[in-house]
Amino acid sequence: MADGTPLLQVEEIETCYGLSQVLFGLSLSIGTGEMVSLMGRNGMGKTTTIRSIMGLTPARAGVIRFAGEEVRSLPSYRIAQLGIGLVPEGRQIFPNLTVRENLIAAAADRFGRPSPWTLERIHALFPRLNERGTNMGDQLSGGEQQMLAIGRALMTNPKLLILDEATEGLAPLIRQEIWECLSMLKGQGQSILVIDKNVDHLTRICDRHFIIERGRTVWSGTSEQLMAEPDLQHRYLGI
Repeated sequence: MADGTPLLQVEEIETCYGLSQVLFGLSLSIGTGEMVSLMGRNGMGKTTTIRSIMGLTPARAGVIRFAGEEVRSLPSYRIAQLGIGLVPEGRQIFPNLTVRENLIAAAADRFGRPSPWTLERIHALFPRLNERGTNMGDQLSGGEQQMLAIGRALMTNPKLLILDEATEGLAPLIRQEIWECLSMLKGQGQSILVIDKNVDHLTRICDRHFIIERGRTVWSGTSEQLMAEPDLQHRYLGI
């Protein structure tokens, strides 16, 4: 947010599933080149926040502005085309496509990047995907599926990469590989919004954090500020 204008600005959004309201005036922001986390216990509205940003569960009130454009009323595909790449909870890769087909199905470089993400760059990032290129999506391990989901999102050459439960259910070695990948992406200037439960890793590589409780933003600040307030972690994160 060097120029003071966030890449993503979410202001006072309210989102419901039928008659059940989940988000109550939630706000957050991400600057260009920033890595920001969204934290909170299970069931507090983290995934609903992501679904609202992406237009999958549209917010009924508030403002969602991305890259200078109001997107709250846009369909999901248009929001994605504006430059948001989503790594959803559960990965949701295409089981009946090969690894290579999963990657090229989403490929796009709408913004004419000087060094866009290509199959070769994804293979360099995750060599396992090159080895498994002809395997079907449902023949991969959980860790390989998460690598594929990240690679698929990067192949859209997004301005903002969103990861919902980045390392949930993965083996420790795979988790470490994912964190190293995210750290490298941040070092390249990729804007990232990440949901995860690993506070140690999040505070090590994220610039800022938003904690939500029952659909509201209850705290925001830097890694240094979060580490200086262990009572916050106990109160809102169950640590």
